[in-house]
Amino acid sequence: QVQLAESGGGLVQAGGSLRLSCAASGSDFTFDAMGWFRQALGKQRELVATIISGGSTVYADSVKGRFTISRDSAKNTVYLQMNSLKPGDTGVYYCNRRTGWSWKNDWGPGTQVIVSS
Repeated sequence: QVQLAESGGGLVQAGGSLRLSCAASGSDFTFDAMGWFRQALGKQRELVATIISGGSTVYADSVKGRFTISRDSAKNTVYLQMNSLKPGDTGVYYCNRRTGWSWKNDWGPGTQVIVSS
């Protein structure tokens, strides 16, 4: 079984930065891609950033140029550097893994990000 634990959220003013971390554990931790999702209050969870196993990255248009996803394979940790934050970035951020083309049901508790105007 795989466990994912997100951390690094908090309250920040618009224009500020946060760095989120996602630590993965479990004997069967394998993936073809890792992703960061966010869910704003009353909205569906959306994928904002993906890093493929080979290292290439994909971003949602809403965060392109402001967010950077990266990975430390030795630590089984994925990061999301978020700069120039906007109130619209507010939400609970989750990481997850994909095998093949399917995202797994390994959701962690998430980490709350609040961006004040």
